[in-house]
Amino acid sequence: MNAKTRLVFLTGKRSFILIVWMFICLFASSCSMKKNNGPDFSELVTFSGQQLELLAENTEKILESGNNVNRQGRLLVVPRNLNEDGTLRLIPSRDWVSGFFPGSLWLMYQYTGLPRWKSLAEKYTLRLENEKYTTTTHDLGFMMGCSFGKGYELTGNPAYRDVLIQSARSLITRYNPVVGAIRSWDHNSDKWQYPVIIDNMMNLELLFWASRVTGDPIFSEIAVKHAQTSLASHYRNDFSSYHVIDFDTITGEIRNKHTHQGLHHESAWARGQAWGLYGFTMTYRETGMAEFLNIAERIADFYLSHPNLPEDLIPYWDFNVEPGQGEPRDVSAAAITASALFELGSFIPGKKQFYHEKASAMLASMANKYRSAPGGNQGFILAHSTGHKPHNSEVDVPIMYADYYFLEALGRKNNLDKSNNN
Repeated sequence: MNAKTRLVFLTGKRSFILIVWMFICLFASSCSMKKNNGPDFSELVTFSGQQLELLAENTEKILESGNNVNRQGRLLVVPRNLNEDGTLRLIPSRDWVSGFFPGSLWLMYQYTGLPRWKSLAEKYTLRLENEKYTTTTHDLGFMMGCSFGKGYELTGNPAYRDVLIQSARSLITRYNPVVGAIRSWDHNSDKWQYPVIIDNMMNLELLFWASRVTGDPIFSEIAVKHAQTSLASHYRNDFSSYHVIDFDTITGEIRNKHTHQGLHHESAWARGQAWGLYGFTMTYRETGMAEFLNIAERIADFYLSHPNLPEDLIPYWDFNVEPGQGEPRDVSAAAITASALFELGSFIPGKKQFYHEKASAMLASMANKYRSAPGGNQGFILAHSTGHKPHNSEVDVPIMYADYYFLEALGRKNNLDKSNNN
């Protein structure tokens, strides 16, 4: 090869390498942009649908096998989590988590419009109907709002409306006007006299809905008073939350401030921070009262600026654990928080982009690092949630409410993205 030919060859080779390099850069840039914009909605809905279909199949296999009653004699109806041996754990309708599986199926129907999701959602929703008369739990908002509530929103079925109104009537029987709050638990009377947990903020949405559709203000009045009581009692100076506030039923005064599911009483239990953020954001949406927006913003700022929040934005089960010591994460807290941040941003224009980006990054982390392998975990969408670490219960496992709020957050992000592009 003479010098001239060698020069042409080398020049051509360099051009080819340059073209390949430019292609790689453009591809990487495209991937980076997609990553920065968050996970792909259609891909994750497809994946979630495949997982939930498997979860329904595995649920029915257990029920058809005859193992459909728990030790207390209650009929098992829906999935909750995985047992330590990896088998699927089912729960009765009375369990506070019971509404999240039918709720997830309704979300799939909302996102796809496919009749099979509506049929599945109706099937599992109806299994909870008897709980409309239950007055021994504060969790009717979770149980009935996520199932019948989502179903009514999407179908307008008047039978669902009646179930929800009766559920709201049952819930307000637990309200004590002296305390100014709905009682959370009836157990542990040796420890608490009148416990109110931060989780209970989530159940107020059912009451706001009931006032709106019936015209009876009693439901929303109780919800507002409960929210004001929680705002005044649950939060520390740094806007982290206690889990349980125990009240005196005679005087209404606070007896104890505890963090039952956290590292210790003065710690910031991760899912508790998420419940409060979501609950007060929702309460502001329903009332327009500035005090609720103000506390929601401060809870969000505490959460997002905490030095122990990992770089991937998926928190440890408690913000006060020592990072890097093998402590489990709580994906459910991230899913709840992401969903709340998408809504909160719409109320605070100056922080809309910041909250949207943080929530999108949380979704990307869950999708990229914390979801189940296809066909894995019996059909749950996400892994690595933590329910009650101090009691060694549901530690680093899939849990149904993480999947529900993950799906809800995906939908909220998709709606915001659409509106921003119009």
